[in-house]
Amino acid sequence: MRPIISRVEDPIDCFTVRHHVFVDEQKVPVELERDELDATAIHLLATASGKPVGAARIVLKDEIGKIGRVCVLHEMRGTGLGAALIREALMILRKTPGITRAALGAQIDALGFYEKLGFAAYGDIFDDAGIDHRMMELCFDE
Repeated sequence: MRPIISRVEDPIDCFTVRHHVFVDEQKVPVELERDELDATAIHLLATASGKPVGAARIVLKDEIGKIGRVCVLHEMRGTGLGAALIREALMILRKTPGITRAALGAQIDALGFYEKLGFAAYGDIFDDAGIDHRMMELCFDE
């Protein structure tokens, strides 16, 4: 069955997927996985056959929409679901008044994935929860 991506008001299922991917698989400290930005973020949940299988969040600040906490359960990787989550986030951002660009902190291993979606890397490599990242952005046409 093809996954469905929805904007959700209650992100509990998003947190479950994020915990599995970031804490259990990638060994991100549990206290770093959730933060105060979750309270005001836009949360996206991907489900397949009613089961949560992917998540992402969007944090709006000034003219930037920062996409983060993008994750897909192991059994759904390679299906295009990660790209679909990013495209959905970009569609939301393009429709949000005042937002002129999308940004994200990409794990180094995922730079090529985001480049294929139109993002360009900038700045130095930085550590986030013990994992090397680099900032990326995609500017929207006026």
